[in-house]
Amino acid sequence: MLASRRILLIIGGGIAAYKTLELIRRLRDRGAEVTPVLTRAGAQFVTPLSVSALAGCKVYGDLFDLTDEAEMGHIQLSRSADLVVVAPATADLMGKMAAGLAGDLASTLLMATDTPVLIAPAMNVRMWQHPATRRNRAQLAADGIAFVGPNEGSMACGEFGPGRMAEPDEILAAIERALGQGPLAGKRILVTSGPTHEPIDPVRYIANRSSGAQGTAIARALAGLGAEVIFVTGPAEVPPPEGVEVVRVETALQMSEAVDAALPVDAGIFAAAVADWRVASASDRKLKKSRDGLPVMEFAENPDILARVAQMAKGRPRLVIGFAAETDDVIANATAKRARKCCDWILANDVSPATGIMGGTENAVVLISEEGAEAWPRMGKAEVAERLAARVAAALAS
Repeated sequence: MLASRRILLIIGGGIAAYKTLELIRRLRDRGAEVTPVLTRAGAQFVTPLSVSALAGCKVYGDLFDLTDEAEMGHIQLSRSADLVVVAPATADLMGKMAAGLAGDLASTLLMATDTPVLIAPAMNVRMWQHPATRRNRAQLAADGIAFVGPNEGSMACGEFGPGRMAEPDEILAAIERALGQGPLAGKRILVTSGPTHEPIDPVRYIANRSSGAQGTAIARALAGLGAEVIFVTGPAEVPPPEGVEVVRVETALQMSEAVDAALPVDAGIFAAAVADWRVASASDRKLKKSRDGLPVMEFAENPDILARVAQMAKGRPRLVIGFAAETDDVIANATAKRARKCCDWILANDVSPATGIMGGTENAVVLISEEGAEAWPRMGKAEVAERLAARVAAALAS
């Protein structure tokens, strides 16, 4: 969807600048034209040569470069793009933007542009939480500037908290949303994600090792292609993506109710690791050790959300996709699950401890469909999500 779209990328001065190299690569893979502007501080973290090599064009940096001004003045440069992206947007750059300063090429371009601007803040947690930064953020939002991130996490300086620049796939999705186009524009898609927690008592619960990373990546990729995404998530480790409708649940019963409330949709992707069973009568008090022996718990079966939606006689989504986390006979078990559940596709993966997939950053899936089994190579979960989102877009377009 980014073919021939022109992105003016301003790279600020921060350690997160290294992520912009991957962002440039992904933008160009999607057909975008990237014109990089490297601030003097940004050049302390990434070199003009590396940026130029990935962007496939020259890097701009000096407001008073006679050759640059003769070939393309900064006013024209600022207005020739479809979108201006600032990543990383440092506290200094945000302050200049909010105050309307224009003392270097980057700030001048931002003052002179008449195209939309998207910024990805990145700074120390204390700087992000400083009253001045909060004022600047509020002013920029009021001026119509779009934001992606920052995320919460550990910093290069050793501190932890909000201030980490959004990851390249998050920025890419935000760029696609900002440009307002995509093959899934006008489509409503439901994604379930994360584990469920089934209470035993007020303190204990039954759960699994799902981090929610794959479901989150799928929701982000779908939103990046223009879809309206309803993201129903259990208590996952990873934060939900921006730009989607988030519905938080704890138990399988709550997730089932949230799915019903989200219908109808064009497609349903059920990536959540829903507990098969729950304690039939969870205690309202903490269970104590007793000389009488171990407590006896009776279990009840949780609703099969995937099967119920896939087998709906009326209002069934055009495309229903499930997941099969297996430890043996992956393809055989997933194929049988697809037939049993009556869903269109199953994404199967081997979650044996040796694979490191459950809770990890990579995945290796086999797409099971009516045509058979298609093994995908092991790749990052964001890349799996992008590949799946493209398949969903093609299926819904047919």
